[in-house]
Amino acid sequence: MKKPVLVIMAAGMGSRYGGCKQMDPVGSHDQVILDYSIYDARRAGFETVIFVIKHEIEADFKERIGSRVARHMDVRYAFQRMDDLPDGYSIPQGRTKPWGTAQAALAAQPLIDGPFAIINADDYYGRSAFQTIYDYLCAHPDGDEYAMVAYRLENTVTDYGHVARGVCRVGADGYLTGIVERTRIEKGPPPRFTEDEGNTWTELPGDTMVSMNFWGFTPSLLDRARRRFPDFLDQALAENPMKAEYLLPTLVGQLIDQGEVTVRALSSGDKWYGVTYKEDKPAVSGAIAGMTAQGLYPEQLWP
Repeated sequence: MKKPVLVIMAAGMGSRYGGCKQMDPVGSHDQVILDYSIYDARRAGFETVIFVIKHEIEADFKERIGSRVARHMDVRYAFQRMDDLPDGYSIPQGRTKPWGTAQAALAAQPLIDGPFAIINADDYYGRSAFQTIYDYLCAHPDGDEYAMVAYRLENTVTDYGHVARGVCRVGADGYLTGIVERTRIEKGPPPRFTEDEGNTWTELPGDTMVSMNFWGFTPSLLDRARRRFPDFLDQALAENPMKAEYLLPTLVGQLIDQGEVTVRALSSGDKWYGVTYKEDKPAVSGAIAGMTAQGLYPEQLWP
């Protein structure tokens, strides 16, 4: 069996954050959030990490992150490009936004030949989440059953603006029955979302399970994503050519609705932390400092 590998989506430049937040330190020795994710993943059993980045940040990324991680894990790179489109398609004039998380996953496809977990670079997921997904992938290395680590919505919102989350419906058997991407959720209280720029709002319970883009897939997901990419582009170019994104939660939701796959919802007791906005950083740094003081992490992750 191929050992599971970890894919980290780090191509986004953090437009709302105001810079490349993936490389902004939150630890006392210049560690960034993804340092802690990789450290937790390595403890769980992952030995290979694939970074999906942009060519524009390659040199800085390798100098500040990749080189030190490479001393402890097999590090590989994939590049998300706006012009990496199916034959017959081209970038709409004026578009500057990447094509989303599903395209990021496709960028890594040539490097993947077995089960893989995929995460965002700017989210802290917690140690047990990595152990849970690693064990699951080892037990389900192929086929059409996938998994995700779900978090409580109230633990994933920010005080400083809105967030996008995949809102999950989970059956009594622990499998997803559906997932809907909500692109503007605010903390409240209670948490709420809008689909019309704030004219109307719909409340969501704080214990609603949401996707934080922590998925466990087999390679069959990538084949499906590639086949469906042209359909996404046809709709995107007609309806929202400047901003439409090919998103993993939306793709997975479609596959569930059409009966192609099943997705196990794995819950995590860890608290999620993230830096959607610059104002989020002090809380994340404080949480990391507290966990370090408790002995959950060493002062220097990569000696």
